[in-house]
Amino acid sequence: MSMSPKEYQSFAKTKEPPRSIFANCVKAFVVGGAICVLGQAIQELFVHLMGMSNEQASNPTVAVLILLSVILTSLGVYDKLAQWAGAGSAVPVTGFANSMCSAALEHRSEGLVLGVGGNMFKLAGAVIVYGTVAAFFVGIVHLILGTGGQ
Repeated sequence: MSMSPKEYQSFAKTKEPPRSIFANCVKAFVVGGAICVLGQAIQELFVHLMGMSNEQASNPTVAVLILLSVILTSLGVYDKLAQWAGAGSAVPVTGFANSMCSAALEHRSEGLVLGVGGNMFKLAGAVIVYGTVAAFFVGIVHLILGTGGQ
């Protein structure tokens, strides 16, 4: 028996488990918020213990969050959290680090250059390109409107 694509889609919908949009939004909000609170706590530690300004503490805070994400990904913890939380764990910088680390771990058996280096940026590369192009156009608009902060 052969099904048309439309028939197959309707059949697949009947077998798909139900998902609660509200519950998914709450999970994403809680986990994303917890990651942001953790980031703020790390930044406050840099400010109060190291005597940095908020601006000086921002870069090491991001580096610590990325490091924590990579460690948790390597241990298999971040992927379980991401599966449960959805977008709440994917949107912050930790999700970006997770995507790169996961690809590197998955392809490490293929070697450092062709495996890790070649596959690490497949998913993250699109994000980098889009971010760079978007920043370029925002900069052009900023320059044209003359809001350069003089």
